[in-house]
Amino acid sequence: MTKEIKIKDMKIGGRNPIVLIAGPCVIESEKDTLQHAAKIKDICLRLGIGFIFKSSYDKANRSSIKSYRGPGLEKGLKVLSKVKKEFDVPVLSDVHCRSELKKAKEVLDIIQIPAFLCRQTDFIIEAARTRKVINIKKGQFLSPWDVKNIIEKIEGAGNKNIIITERGVMFGYNNLVSDFRSLEIMREFGYPVVYDATHSVQLPGGKGCVSGGERRFVAPLSRAASAVGCDGIFLEVHEAPDRALCDGPNMISLNALERLLIDIKKIDYIVR
Repeated sequence: MTKEIKIKDMKIGGRNPIVLIAGPCVIESEKDTLQHAAKIKDICLRLGIGFIFKSSYDKANRSSIKSYRGPGLEKGLKVLSKVKKEFDVPVLSDVHCRSELKKAKEVLDIIQIPAFLCRQTDFIIEAARTRKVINIKKGQFLSPWDVKNIIEKIEGAGNKNIIITERGVMFGYNNLVSDFRSLEIMREFGYPVVYDATHSVQLPGGKGCVSGGERRFVAPLSRAASAVGCDGIFLEVHEAPDRALCDGPNMISLNALERLLIDIKKIDYIVR
């Protein structure tokens, strides 16, 4: 059993039911972000599922200089602050460098370390010192047992509010695969483990200047991860994924979310 992490009035890990981390990949506009937060929260309330809103204020690790990155730190945090206040939900976003931490920690309930930065020791230690919950995205290049080293860096900085997120492993060029043994291995380290179903079906750089994705596999992989016994499911969701400004091919439609969550909740209940 994993450690129980408290985020506002919500608990993840331990014997608690599965939690949803969801939202559009990146903040496209204030109006759009608030609408998505409202609709996802409404679905989660109906189903009795804990909800953490996720959207990035800046996607600093895009393949191309032409890719949409988001509104940036200042504008993005203002939008996330509105989500937090209007809908009374915890908010999570990627933070890419130490200089952003001072402002980000004032708004974010969970600081997410992007997969490509999960070995950046100084940055991870500085993030840990904020005393915020830290969500580590396991790099596509890491084995599950390598995550123990990341955990020790955070614990060494005096922070034991840790979540680990699996997001697939590189499998040749422009492809990822999910090894569900990793969920069980990482849970043995004692902290809640989340499965990122939408990034796990990403095809990194698969379209040359942008990433591709295989949306049709999100639902079966989510159900499989729930059966293994993860503590949370991470889903990037968009009202119209094919028109999204970032990661559209691997995001699921809002219309598909409720049906998938019903399945996940049933499986989680059986497993627990």
